Amino acid sequence: MEIRTAASDDAPAAIGPYSQALVFGDLVFCSGQVALEPRTGALVEGDARAQTARALDNLSAVLHAAGSDLSRVLKTTVYLTDLGDFEAMNEVYGSRFGAHRPARATVGVASLPKGARVEIECVAARE
Repeated sequence: MEIRTAASDDAPAAIGPYSQALVFGDLVFCSGQVALEPRTGALVEGDARAQTARALDNLSAVLHAAGSDLSRVLKTTVYLTDLGDFEAMNEVYGSRFGAHRPARATVGVASLPKGARVEIECVAARE
């Protein structure tokens, strides 16, 4: 099977030597998304709720470019610089995924790129 890249202008460009996503067969492997505005590359202002919403918007754009969407996500990993933000992140995360409940790990980390509070990566199925 061929490995191909997927990218969206509606998500921030990669800030390092990686792809926004790789597609292999019917699977999409998305790199972590933080709350950067796609056009400016600036971190969104606001709390963990605002940052989770923007990170999921970015992730959704990448998934769409790869032929998938949030309803086809199989597994996510959420990174938080403060586990005290878990409830706020979870509230937004739950509203975006609705009744769909992908497998998930949530990990507390010391820091994230650009000073972000939240980063989310995923593996999804393609349509």
